[in-house]
Amino acid sequence: MPGAKERMREKKMKNQPRSVQYSSRGQGSQASGWVRGHQAEGHRYSQDLPKHITASFFAGARAAEVSVMLKAVSKPTGSCQVFTALPKHMRRRAMSHNTHRLPLRLRDAALRLAERSQRGPEKPPQAKSRSRRARRRHTHLLLEFNRRQRRSRWLETHIWHAKRFHMQNSWSYRLPHTPTAKSYRASYRAMDTHTLLQDLSYFCCLELQGPEEQILRALSQLTSKQTGPTFAASVCLSGARVGRLLLYRAGQYPHGALGPVEFLWRPRAPECTHRQLWIWIHPALKQDVLPELQAVCQCCESVCEVSASSSAAAVDELRNRKRKCTADAAELPAKRLLGDGTRAVGDPVRWESADTHITISDLTMEIVRFRLIGPLAHLVLTDTLHAANEEALRGVCVDADLHQQQRDVFTQLRGVCSTAELPAGCVLGLTVSDPRLTLPQRRGKTVPDLQHISTESSHARDLTLRGVPAHCSQSALWDTSVRDHVTDSRLSEQELNRVRSDVLVPGSAVCVSGVCAVPLLLLHQPGRVCGQERLRWGSGWDLLLPKGWAMAFWVPLVYRGVRVGGLHMSVKHAQFMAQPHFPHDYPDCPAGERCQSEQEAELLEKFKRRPPSKRTNYVKHGCVAPFRCPWQQLVDEWAELVELGGETQSRAGPVQFTVLRSVSVLRQLSAWCSSASAVTPAAAAALHQEQQGALLWVRLRLLGKGRPELHAAVCVPTTSDLQQLTDGQSSGPQEPRHPDPQPESEGSRSVVSHCSRRTLGWVQQGDFSLSSGRGEALAFISLSGLLQMMIQHQRSLVLLRNPSSLQYRYAHVYIDS
Repeated sequence: MPGAKERMREKKMKNQPRSVQYSSRGQGSQASGWVRGHQAEGHRYSQDLPKHITASFFAGARAAEVSVMLKAVSKPTGSCQVFTALPKHMRRRAMSHNTHRLPLRLRDAALRLAERSQRGPEKPPQAKSRSRRARRRHTHLLLEFNRRQRRSRWLETHIWHAKRFHMQNSWSYRLPHTPTAKSYRASYRAMDTHTLLQDLSYFCCLELQGPEEQILRALSQLTSKQTGPTFAASVCLSGARVGRLLLYRAGQYPHGALGPVEFLWRPRAPECTHRQLWIWIHPALKQDVLPELQAVCQCCESVCEVSASSSAAAVDELRNRKRKCTADAAELPAKRLLGDGTRAVGDPVRWESADTHITISDLTMEIVRFRLIGPLAHLVLTDTLHAANEEALRGVCVDADLHQQQRDVFTQLRGVCSTAELPAGCVLGLTVSDPRLTLPQRRGKTVPDLQHISTESSHARDLTLRGVPAHCSQSALWDTSVRDHVTDSRLSEQELNRVRSDVLVPGSAVCVSGVCAVPLLLLHQPGRVCGQERLRWGSGWDLLLPKGWAMAFWVPLVYRGVRVGGLHMSVKHAQFMAQPHFPHDYPDCPAGERCQSEQEAELLEKFKRRPPSKRTNYVKHGCVAPFRCPWQQLVDEWAELVELGGETQSRAGPVQFTVLRSVSVLRQLSAWCSSASAVTPAAAAALHQEQQGALLWVRLRLLGKGRPELHAAVCVPTTSDLQQLTDGQSSGPQEPRHPDPQPESEGSRSVVSHCSRRTLGWVQQGDFSLSSGRGEALAFISLSGLLQMMIQHQRSLVLLRNPSSLQYRYAHVYIDS
């Protein structure tokens, strides 16, 4: 294509000098079209050179050109003129915008350039629309939180837990269940070697005030000395110890069980018969215990008090209210509701009696309760809490001498090696300063100081032997006026952050004048007290605070390296201590029955969600109780088998089942389990006649491999099963498959004789034990069946089979008394 090439050659090249033009005519250097100084067509100019030049004028002209060129090179135009002035060895494609990395001679110019680029050209302001999240955010966030608590109340630490835990609705509260992180083993290590923290503020507190004789006379109808110490125990009556017992309906022991409670007496005042008693109960137990207390104390007249009805009315107005701000928004309450989830707004919270002069007050959610579990719980408390000074004590009305004695006892706790060394249930009152003022700058982990422990060994020895003195259990937390004053005078986070910003050295202690001290109570938790294995494991402290101070103490405790647990770890803590957990493991209580009904509905719904081919066929496995255990039918059939020599017949009336809680009987059974050959038929018959229809709480430990599950069957082994175990040739027998569909004759068979081995009971809690390194289970079994088995085989060995398996496993029975 010669024509296209010629047209391209005729075009002027980029940056071509004006004195040089291209032409396609001619050959060679002249014919190719390049002509220097003149054109080929004859347009030429003079080629004569000047005859002479003036050196001064020529040098001046060239110097001006050179200066202009240097100026253009040193200050080029563009946004990166400073960075292009760098030497070649310092230039990079991605230049840093940090002006301190430039040479000192270029920093000022770079700073001016950065400021000019940041300012940018002035543009007219534009109305920027808010994000969807900002538009949907409620105008009055606190009132929105109150509205969301209409069905399930929040704890003061709810926002902290909601960011880190799976929350669930339980007992009219929104409570943390399990953390979002995998921390099961870490939580166990915290309970075993350090500290685990839990918020138990949802527990209900009932306060009784009145004459000591009247209170003890009324409460004696709800307890029995056979189950252990009562409200009248001398150690607990002085106020120096925390007591634990099981409540029954008035005059119905051993039937009519209500549930476990904890109680604490206020120390006696000199020459005063008026006493004050706190009873801590589970929220599922409140609707059963409160009417019984009102009946025995004859407190039926309710006392009207000013409540948060105005706040509740303001919350009701928000139901049909738009989210935009209105003119009357300033009239709405700005404080968050700290109500009770176990009663409706407007219900009475105080009852009194003119006959017994006893007053019952409901202090639920009025007192914050934290639980620290682990051997270093006392070190975490001594590192977090600091005794208040004399100036702060004026608003709390605490005796200076008593405060100094309590301070000395609290200081001696640092010399104790483990929390388990302290006397069980001791109480220590203390008045501390705001722990936010001494919050560390970084989160750490409290570890014991061996040097401090060695220097304080003598004082710590007296504390572990004698315990906390009785007069040191006094606290201003018992007074309602003091609690309200401390709650109202709490320094807000905004004011505290403003004070922190004025501190010269960041992270140092903050000094705030006029801050009120906080009275509190420390209640020692003994841990595992039954049995002979791992005594005092799981011990710790309970921290009682006025309401409104939960987060002020929660964050400093977390900063000391504690692990936080939820409801799941509460169940596991009771399982590791081999103790029944309320309300799951109390089938003879009303709250336990309701919990079993809810559990049955949950398990049945989960079972039906799976297709038939992917779920366990309980009919073929011979499992008659996969969702709920028929305790009443179990004790009735075992009573018939024992009385009629093994032949099941119909009886006139069933025996109401109960859980055996007599301390003397449990000790006798524990001795028999350790040496089953000591059981005689006469002693077993007498005990069976005395405790008809009784269930027994036992601990089962597998002899080999296996992991017990919920509702696993506890069965009586046969003679051949025990012979195979003695020979060491069997890991356990197998249950033959049952026909499916089940014949009509099979449908009427009992729960005891439904399988090839007789059923003793079922497992309530089962898992692999991290402490023993094998599977362990906690179960209820029939007392009559256990006695008959030990008489027949002279051994306390049983068989354990999960609902989803046909394999039996050998397990040993332990009764911790």
